[in-house]
Amino acid sequence: MAEDTRLWLKPISRRKFLALGAAATGGAVALATISWDRQAGAVPGGGISEAGETVVPTSCVHNCGGRCPLYAHVKEGVVTWFTPDQERNDSPDFPQARACLRGRAQRKRLYHPDRLKYPMKRAGKRGEGKFVRISWDEALDTIAEELQRIKKTYGNEAIYINYATGIYGQVSQSWITPAFGGALPRFLNMFGGYLGYYNTYSSACFSYATPYTFGAVEGNSPDDLLNSKLIVLFADNPGETRLGGANGHYYLRLAKEKGARVIVIDPRYTDTAVTLADEWIPIRPTTDNALIDALAYVMINENLHDQAFLDKYCLGFDEGHMPPGIPPGNSYKSYVLGQGEDKTPKTPEWAEAVTGVPRDTIIKLARQIAGIKPCCLMQGFGWQRHAYGEQPVRGLPVLAAMTGNIGIRGGGPGLRNGGHGVVVGWMPAGQNPVKATIPCFMWPEAIERGHEMTAADGVKGVPQLPTDIKMVWNYAGNTLLNQHSDINKTAKILADENKCEFILVHDVFMTPSAKFADILLPDVTHFEREDIVTFASGIGYAIYHQKVVDPMYECRSLYDVCRELAKRLGFGDQYTEGKSEQDWLREAVKVAQQKDPNFPSFEEFRRKGIYKVAPKDPVVAYEKQIKDPANNPFKTPSGKIEIFSPALWAMNNPEEIPAIPKYIPAWEGPEDRLRGKYPLQCIGPHYKRRVHSTFDNVPWMEEAARQEMWINPRDAAERGLKDGDMARVFNDRGELVIPIKVTPRIMPGVVAIPQGAWWTPDTHGVDQRGNINVITKYHPTPLAHGNPQHTNLVQVAKA
Repeated sequence: MAEDTRLWLKPISRRKFLALGAAATGGAVALATISWDRQAGAVPGGGISEAGETVVPTSCVHNCGGRCPLYAHVKEGVVTWFTPDQERNDSPDFPQARACLRGRAQRKRLYHPDRLKYPMKRAGKRGEGKFVRISWDEALDTIAEELQRIKKTYGNEAIYINYATGIYGQVSQSWITPAFGGALPRFLNMFGGYLGYYNTYSSACFSYATPYTFGAVEGNSPDDLLNSKLIVLFADNPGETRLGGANGHYYLRLAKEKGARVIVIDPRYTDTAVTLADEWIPIRPTTDNALIDALAYVMINENLHDQAFLDKYCLGFDEGHMPPGIPPGNSYKSYVLGQGEDKTPKTPEWAEAVTGVPRDTIIKLARQIAGIKPCCLMQGFGWQRHAYGEQPVRGLPVLAAMTGNIGIRGGGPGLRNGGHGVVVGWMPAGQNPVKATIPCFMWPEAIERGHEMTAADGVKGVPQLPTDIKMVWNYAGNTLLNQHSDINKTAKILADENKCEFILVHDVFMTPSAKFADILLPDVTHFEREDIVTFASGIGYAIYHQKVVDPMYECRSLYDVCRELAKRLGFGDQYTEGKSEQDWLREAVKVAQQKDPNFPSFEEFRRKGIYKVAPKDPVVAYEKQIKDPANNPFKTPSGKIEIFSPALWAMNNPEEIPAIPKYIPAWEGPEDRLRGKYPLQCIGPHYKRRVHSTFDNVPWMEEAARQEMWINPRDAAERGLKDGDMARVFNDRGELVIPIKVTPRIMPGVVAIPQGAWWTPDTHGVDQRGNINVITKYHPTPLAHGNPQHTNLVQVAKA
């Protein structure tokens, strides 16, 4: 596509965009008060548009936790601006799904001058980022040849789709769960299969550990928050991350307006705490179970717990409700009261020394949680991305059970929100002939020593992997390097061509991960193709995003690439079944219509762009199990809420995988001796200016929220640092340079570097952008083999 100055028009001024950034902290109501440069009607089915301007429904499809509709205003083949959902029926029962700053900045990403424009092959050492342009035929021929070579030499188990989240869609997903379906898993399944994975970088400990307590993962829907009288958020920041859905923060605000008290427990005074909290309780990272244990201690000693609920529905709370054959002293109550093996009562005084939360605050919080009903205890994903992240996941539900808040409106199981959903079909992938799977976080080990990995390393489906990973297909993701732990070590693994022999990257930009490609393909953005995305929240909705503009340069979609490769490998007709991408989406809509007779026709859905469902009643997790346990047992082996898990007991690793949730001092936590050398705990929160690493190269988002490290005034003063200074952050794994924000919004002893900045090392290997994964540790968690990237000790000094 020829250069065109029309691409750089700014119908939304920079000033107005930055004003939105300032308003974002105030929540959805503040966003709605901003006036635009022109009238913001122009949605299909209503509103107006300027003469000659077409309004096309599309979406924002990145992994922030929400899925938001957008409407592209297109004039003479160019997007001039995006507007958000403007459904006129906007009410608490049927709210708009309002896009945030990231969605409204999409035009700067679509027309970014640094977009990849044509296929390339590596010209220098792997990782140098040196490439030469090649034709699509050469690129596809090379990929087909490498697939055949690796399959013949090592078997299909040597081929791996890397975990990625840059794109969501029923056809072109960039794969959290390849088993669902989509273009890439379908292609590789037809080729003979590939090494699969389970878990996600975001939620490995949560999704893996929760079933040991409940047998399944369920949560009350966000609209049920309006029935709560007390809401306690543990490491949850929906006002910034949108992990509660497109309107998670909105429902919290409605609950607060209705009279609910909101308490936020977090090392940082987050945007959610600023806008909603009646109380902020700072806590040292990795110590949340110590707080939970002390809260339980207060409830037990003051007889505030619901013993009848525990007796009826739970296994393992006390010695009278344990599985047969378990020695005395192994119940949760015995552990809390110090009657177990460690002989340490989990008093508020004990917890204060561990967590930094004052004794009186702990006692007050315990009385509030036990005394105000219904109470919703809700956890974010941040605390389970820690050394022993499985423990708080299982720990908070114990408090929910102790207070009888499970299975009732306004309460919840102590997990995360569930939601009302819309079922839509996928492009069918078929079955993967390869049965082996690995934890998604452990792919570097599968490159280095895959043939040694067994069930002890988290391998499932086979006793032992037959081979190392020899090919990685990295589609729409930056986890190959930028988002993975210990970047310096990971880069060395990837750079060794004798280990992983072929790396294919298909992306929109030359990301740090893309620099390690052998073949680099230019992808379309989701504005240059069609797909469907869904989301479950206070309402359920499905979004059809149309192709807004023609693909730019020589960019090609994933479906197009897989179709052309399938032709070369002899199964092209079987792969496509004669269908276009839109034909597959028609099939997906047929599935939706079978599940929901009110789902619109394909043409109507495509024209309007969104289908919303707002059920009459909220989702109440485990309501049937509580109302009628005889006919609706929990899906655990005992049929009860397993505070004590016999399955975990059988693993015989009580120090790291206890049968009851416990506080376990973390490596590189506040009790680690390494603090003498590296005294500060460093966490990597999600940030409103990015979706993981997506948008890091968009200048408007940098102006809205720059990449900076938060540090408490006390810690800054000890190091002679002032607000705005450039600081060195380092440990034995690496070093980075970053500007600092000196603020009391983070507790002493803790620093926070927003995750997702693009790794930019200088000639000495010192990162100049502030990528936290330069200093994060590769050390999978013991049960889920998950991601512990918030568990790091560092030192900070003036640069």
